[in-house]
Amino acid sequence: MSLLVTGSGWQGVNDTNVYREDMTMSSKKRIAAVALTVAALSLGSVGVASADHKGGPKGVAKTAAHDVKRAANKAAHEANHAAKEALVVATIGVDAATIKTRLAAGETLGAIAGAKKDALIAALVDFKSKNIDAAVTAGKLTAAQATTMKAGLTAHVTERVNAVRGEGHKGHKAPKGPKAPKAPRP
Repeated sequence: MSLLVTGSGWQGVNDTNVYREDMTMSSKKRIAAVALTVAALSLGSVGVASADHKGGPKGVAKTAAHDVKRAANKAAHEANHAAKEALVVATIGVDAATIKTRLAAGETLGAIAGAKKDALIAALVDFKSKNIDAAVTAGKLTAAQATTMKAGLTAHVTERVNAVRGEGHKGHKAPKGPKAPKAPRP
C-alpha cells in the first residue's frame, strides 16, 4: 500500500475516495465563491445603471426625450449644412466633389471661386443672415444678439472664405502637449 500526504495527515491508497471527496468539497466551495462574486458584481452594476437613470421611469423618459431632441437637432444641422453646400456649388459652378478635393489639397474657397468670390461671399452672408433671422423667430436669439451677430457677419464670412481649410475655426483647438510630471508631495 502506498501512502499519500494530505492536509489531514497520512492516508493509504484505499483512502483515496476520502481524498477526492475533500478535493471535491473545496472545488464546490470555490465555485460557490465565484458564483457569489459574479452575482454581487452584477447587482452592483444594475444599481449603478439605475442610479444613472435617476431611479425610475421618469429618468428613462427624460433620456428618451433628450435622444429624440438631439436627433432632431442633428438632422436640422445636417440639412442646413447640405443647403449651404448646395449654395456654394450653385454660386461657384463647380461640383461638390471637386471643391472638397481642392480644399483638402490646401486651396481656399475664395481661390476655388476665382472671379465669383464676391458673389459667393454675398450669398453666404445672405444665407447666414436668414439663419440668424430664423433663430430670432424661433426664440433662440434675441433681436440684440442678432444685431450683434449680423454686424460682423461679412467680415467673418470673408475670413472663412479666404482661410485654408482648418484655419480660422475657433471651435477646435490643437491638443496640448503632455503634462509635466507633478512634484512629489512633502
